[in-house]
Amino acid sequence: MKAIPSERGFPTSRFFVVVGLLLAMAFLGSAAVPRSQAAEPLVTEGLIEAPVKSVWEAFTTTAGLRSWMAPLADIDLRLDGKMRANYRSDGVLGDTNTIVNRILSFEPERMLSIRVDQAPTGFPFPEAVKSMWTVIHFEPAAENRTRMRIVGLGFTDEPESVRMRAFFGRGNAYTLRMLQEKFAPPRKPAP
Repeated sequence: MKAIPSERGFPTSRFFVVVGLLLAMAFLGSAAVPRSQAAEPLVTEGLIEAPVKSVWEAFTTTAGLRSWMAPLADIDLRLDGKMRANYRSDGVLGDTNTIVNRILSFEPERMLSIRVDQAPTGFPFPEAVKSMWTVIHFEPAAENRTRMRIVGLGFTDEPESVRMRAFFGRGNAYTLRMLQEKFAPPRKPAP
């Protein structure tokens, strides 16, 4: 098939083929660019030696939170409710050292999603924290075991967000370890 010259003097069919190829390459090229690792979800997971019901209660009741997370804590488990924690035993719940998380959603004994509404005084990432949230999954792993999966989302490639991601990586690992210790079977004394 012979190309038909256009008014500008170049073949029309070749022009559309070239433009089409350039557009396809641009689209495919942009789709092939990998996401930065800094912007990927931050996943922390592990097993807890307790049934889901017990782990859920430890995370979603005031008495449960105080038993392992912080000496001063409370939760209003409802959509748009608050989870508050103050790690200073000499503090007051609600003071400037209190961390306030807003409950975005939950499915009883399966999932809880939260977002920081108020960081404690001196929190080093005040802007980056505004765009992130956390989803906590509770899954039965066996009759008396729970797989907990903590997923941090909303991180970016901005330097403050990259540093905050590392901060929450350590913090989420600590949170999981503290919950595991709460439910760890009692150690037998050495003979």
